[in-house]
Amino acid sequence: MGKIDFVEKELQFLKEEGRYRQIRWIEESPSPWVRMNGERVLLLCSNNYLGLANDPRLKEGALRAIEEWGCGSGGSRSISGSLAIHRLLEERLACFHGCEAALLFNSGYSANLSILTSLMGEGDVIFSDEFNHASIVDGCRLSKASIQIYHHLDVNHLEVLLEENRERRKKMIVTDGIFSMDGDVAPLSDIVQLAKRYESLTMVDEAHAIGVFGSNGRGVLEHFQLSHEVDIHMGTFGKALGSFGAYVAGRRSLIDYLVNKGRVFLYTTALPPSVSASILAGLEILDREPERRERLWENVNYLRKGLNQLGFDTMQSQAHIIPLLIGEPKLTMEMDRRLFERRIFVQGIRPPTVPEGKCRLRVTVMATHTREDLNFALEKFERVGKELGLIS
Repeated sequence: MGKIDFVEKELQFLKEEGRYRQIRWIEESPSPWVRMNGERVLLLCSNNYLGLANDPRLKEGALRAIEEWGCGSGGSRSISGSLAIHRLLEERLACFHGCEAALLFNSGYSANLSILTSLMGEGDVIFSDEFNHASIVDGCRLSKASIQIYHHLDVNHLEVLLEENRERRKKMIVTDGIFSMDGDVAPLSDIVQLAKRYESLTMVDEAHAIGVFGSNGRGVLEHFQLSHEVDIHMGTFGKALGSFGAYVAGRRSLIDYLVNKGRVFLYTTALPPSVSASILAGLEILDREPERRERLWENVNYLRKGLNQLGFDTMQSQAHIIPLLIGEPKLTMEMDRRLFERRIFVQGIRPPTVPEGKCRLRVTVMATHTREDLNFALEKFERVGKELGLIS
């Protein structure tokens, strides 16, 4: 038996179970329609919610920054990689959230790992929603703190766990704001009240909410008017803001602590200046063009209503992420395949990303989709759904 044979066996098992993943290549920028395998297909699984990823103003900002700053930062932030454009962006983000300070990271994953592993440790306890993002799960595990998993969105269960761990040295409640596979919203008002009662830190991952939720696109904390009630805001730029990277916003002391203790921050090369410039452009557009959010929500509500009327189960989605519950992996991927044949690209989602028996298509729309695009999609969903017996 060869040393690598276990890899082949595992891959074969994944294929038999309908869980084998293959990379699918998009051959141009993420627009409502894209070219894949030489064909034009309607893109309905992108996180480019506001359609900013290929906006000319983001491109212009990036190109100007390359001319002025070059292509790379040249080092980690703790050595020579902290550039003036990073400071400008961090100041802009602090203002954006009404916080004292902010700190850039290269991804939401690295931000969550850095926050959780630097703030929490042995003897501490983290309370985490069972459907939190993998980056939160991994950050909790690496922190070496005790991990208490509460039932999804269940504040009563959370309170039971808080009471059982009342005497722990440090406590933190961490949750996604918008859950990336279900499209539901964390009960943040109740969580904040529990955190006050039990003297717990609070951390909210706003990756899918920034630019979409709130009267000014500041996320679910703005939506619930809790922006100053939560200790740690984490947001990303690779979704509604159309660029790349992430940030943490909060008190100045929190940011200074992460600069000194955050291993992921300390040992990662800083974001390229062109990325920082494109983010600044995206933030400017977000403030100047609120109609983008309005168009996005119009599209979301129209498509979700149409899918529900056809008989699809969109679960408890309240957001711009619309899950179509299928159940089994093979049937999910068959629907994925048949839709693609009809020029609709919607990715099937299977375990471990979602629980067993909860496989689904994860449908997302953009502000730049037209009503004609959505009607085209609904027609194809209806046809394939009936072929597979998912709807009558």
